[in-house]
Amino acid sequence: KQEFTKYPTKAGRRSLSRSISQSSTDSYSSAASYTDSSDDETSPRDKAQVNTHGSSDFCVKNIKQAEFGRREIEIAEQDMSALISLRKRAQGEKPLAGAKIVGCTHITAQTAVLIETLVALGAQCRWTACNIYSTQNEVAAALAETGKSLSSLRRHAFNMDLRRILDDGGDLTHWVYKKYPSVFKKVRGIVEESVTGVHRLYQLSKAGKLCVPAMNVNDSVTKQKFDNLYCCRESILDGLKRTTDIMFGGKQVVVCGYGEVGKGCCTALKALGAIVCITEIDPICALQACMDGFRVVKLSEVIRQMDVVITCTGNKNVVTREQLDRMKNGCIVCNMGHSNTEIDVASLRSPELTWERVRSQVDHIIWPDGKRVVLLAEGRLLNLSCSTVPTFVLSITATTQALALIELFNAPEGRYKQDNDMHFIQTVLHLPNFDAHLTELSDEQAKYMGLNKNGPFKPNYYR
Repeated sequence: KQEFTKYPTKAGRRSLSRSISQSSTDSYSSAASYTDSSDDETSPRDKAQVNTHGSSDFCVKNIKQAEFGRREIEIAEQDMSALISLRKRAQGEKPLAGAKIVGCTHITAQTAVLIETLVALGAQCRWTACNIYSTQNEVAAALAETGKSLSSLRRHAFNMDLRRILDDGGDLTHWVYKKYPSVFKKVRGIVEESVTGVHRLYQLSKAGKLCVPAMNVNDSVTKQKFDNLYCCRESILDGLKRTTDIMFGGKQVVVCGYGEVGKGCCTALKALGAIVCITEIDPICALQACMDGFRVVKLSEVIRQMDVVITCTGNKNVVTREQLDRMKNGCIVCNMGHSNTEIDVASLRSPELTWERVRSQVDHIIWPDGKRVVLLAEGRLLNLSCSTVPTFVLSITATTQALALIELFNAPEGRYKQDNDMHFIQTVLHLPNFDAHLTELSDEQAKYMGLNKNGPFKPNYYR
């Protein structure tokens, strides 16, 4: 093996860096894990592991990390009071008794709290990872140790009769649809969290191929206004600091997309002194950006001056190879959207470019003239790949997902198309964390606003 302390030739450096970059795609570690992928290069699918109960019905990196993972889960539970409250309420009844759920999400401590809540509510669960970089290995081990069926390979998902899918990005939904069409027809409900997954569901629907009721959690009020906004407002800084040690003051930053994720990123970056501009296709979001004090520009017009480029649109090829070629030396490129399609990373895997691994989740892409572009997490989701995210806002989204699954499981046929009050119910569950108290309407006020005093209050813009 070549040593990092030596300086290989250009050809040798290209070969070495490519092998490192390629090996990273087989990694099951994340920035938050206790062990790095270099500790054990054996693929989990090649290991024979057994937990303390004698079960081998799982596929994780190292079952011996279960104790560390359990501590992570216990920490997360302290800030996920709504899910804990659901568990307590379900002690006398099991609203998901008999439900068979397969999930494909990020495997984190917060997800573990959701999974264990679904099990406490009576569900049978199998789980798999939607992102190779966000998997917290010790948390996966803790779930496997307690008997929760979990794997990092989707081919393990069908040891159980599949009836409902909890998806993040649409990967599992489309995999079942394409490879197991007969199984897909038997699915009784899908809950999708991300904008990417929602787009893919709409594509199936428009083609007349979505024969399954699906709930769009991504567009729920609680997901948009809390997870997308507040989570990204904090985690964008954490991810960039951990990977690049960047000083934000005075840096030229362009954020592609001014939806809730973009708004959160821009607010945080502006507060630390970065000079932020926006690219946007939606005139309403563009006008919001202007009213918030940001320039709205075309990426091709400013790309040469930018120090940092951040994508958060949910679209594909937002940053093209032509734009990557025009970036200045040292420009940092990263993605805050769910999938790895926003940056044209595939075009960078060409013979004339050299990939050099600098640290975990950080690659230098080197052009023939010596220019370097810093690519983070190979274009995958920055915050969950390179740092951690706030537990509390994930609790809000996880509670919405749990309520959506309960609704799909218990509702009569056809009700999933109707409006429901999931966003109201689970927001109320989180208010005690802030010692917050809702104002109660008088009979006269309720009548004036046309509201049912004994029912949930829904502001006009939610109707």
